[in-house]
Amino acid sequence: MTYQKSILGALALGLLLSCSSDENKLQPIDAVDGSNRVDISKDSAEVKLETIQLPEDFSIEVWAANVPNARSMTISEEGIVFVGNRQEKQVYALIDENGDGKANYRYTLAEGLNSPNGVAYKDGDLYVAEISRILKFPDIKNNLSDPSFEVVYDGYPTEGHHGWKFIDFGPDGKLYVPVGAPCNICDPEEDVFATITRIDVKATSIEPEIVAHGVRNSVGFDFHPDTKNLWFTDNGRDQMGDNIPECELNEITETGQHFGYPYWHAGDVKDPEFGDAGDEQSAYIAPKAKMGPHVAPLGMRFYEGSLFPASYSKSIFVAKHGSWNRSKKSGYVVSNVQLNGSEVSGESDFASGWLDDESQEVWGRPVDVQELPDGSLLISDDMAGCIYRITYKQ
Repeated sequence: MTYQKSILGALALGLLLSCSSDENKLQPIDAVDGSNRVDISKDSAEVKLETIQLPEDFSIEVWAANVPNARSMTISEEGIVFVGNRQEKQVYALIDENGDGKANYRYTLAEGLNSPNGVAYKDGDLYVAEISRILKFPDIKNNLSDPSFEVVYDGYPTEGHHGWKFIDFGPDGKLYVPVGAPCNICDPEEDVFATITRIDVKATSIEPEIVAHGVRNSVGFDFHPDTKNLWFTDNGRDQMGDNIPECELNEITETGQHFGYPYWHAGDVKDPEFGDAGDEQSAYIAPKAKMGPHVAPLGMRFYEGSLFPASYSKSIFVAKHGSWNRSKKSGYVVSNVQLNGSEVSGESDFASGWLDDESQEVWGRPVDVQELPDGSLLISDDMAGCIYRITYKQ
């Protein structure tokens, strides 16, 4: 009897391990033919991966080359990766057909759009954010070769300054849409500017609800796996010097909170032009973490995979796009933010090397991070026009 139980236990354990192993593998995805499909399997990117510094036992490679101005990413259940861009006018779908960890095909889903930076996938449909419109591509995974879209909402402001958007669906099923300030520093008359909003995409009459005020320019956010609170990055204002203000990582704990812009920055920097027009410092929500001056933190994700060491579980990966006018460049890294409950306990560079600090030369700019089904991490780069994949040797 004991022997039989041992055999049954061993078989059960083997089955469990086999299922777990399958879950951690990339699966092949059917890549239907179509006039909008391009084979990118042999394309290369002008990158210097030998300069990228990672923690021990991590490695990086180009997952997809020839993805012009690759910006925000979202992913289907199977692992189809959808990519928006800011400076171009297209939206792409990328497929790793054979599950070998590299994209084989790129589909152009739409052209002629207005800075279609934001992409979000839900219930088989792809949503794309232009500057003033939200589009929906129905049943996209079954229509990659013949995609079409409908306009869900077209009432967002048309201003291009900080008008490009990152979008995602929340645990409440609503689509969260930031609206950046239409300036470097100003106090907009319209309440919708410098906010994060949300909309019900299924409503017959859509009216954006403001979730957070005082958000200068958020181009990345995610929902905490446990609390479901929205955490977001925010880019600080310019023209106050090299070292102030710092960019921010924030958490929304109640609808309607105000995060300071344009009166206070980074929690404790009073704006020299608009500070006196606002309330006292304590009236605004301070950031959970200051991320450095002018580093331009964009995409961020909580890590929920099992490929990386356990210490990374529920930590945050943040893509710092890099400064544009600082006398000494800052950012150009992917950082990892560690949490203790809902408090930030530390931050460190996870992937660096796109910037040569000594020569100040830059060859790539991280934009967004996205976890693949196997737990590996994708990083988009709008300067090199490619997407990297970071894996861990277990």
